[in-house]
Amino acid sequence: MSIVGFICYLIIAAVCAFIADRLTPGSIPGGFFTAAVVGILGAWVGGALFGSLGPSLAGVALLPCILGSAILVFGLSFLSKSFGKK
Repeated sequence: MSIVGFICYLIIAAVCAFIADRLTPGSIPGGFFTAAVVGILGAWVGGALFGSLGPSLAGVALLPCILGSAILVFGLSFLSKSFGKK
């Protein structure tokens, strides 16, 4: 994978994480780079759970990435709320 391919992968993964952030109750703590990390991890989780379902863009299967990112956003939101209360 070239550096341009990796940057495209990061951007697509971050956009998928942003979409997942809008679909789930809760939010991603942090900015673009946190969304990119959640998107990459979401692509991995979604790919493991759902395979390469649906269309693909820049090596990222979009539906599994969005679904995996939604799972991670929901989990991060739940953990940040549970650890934030004292």
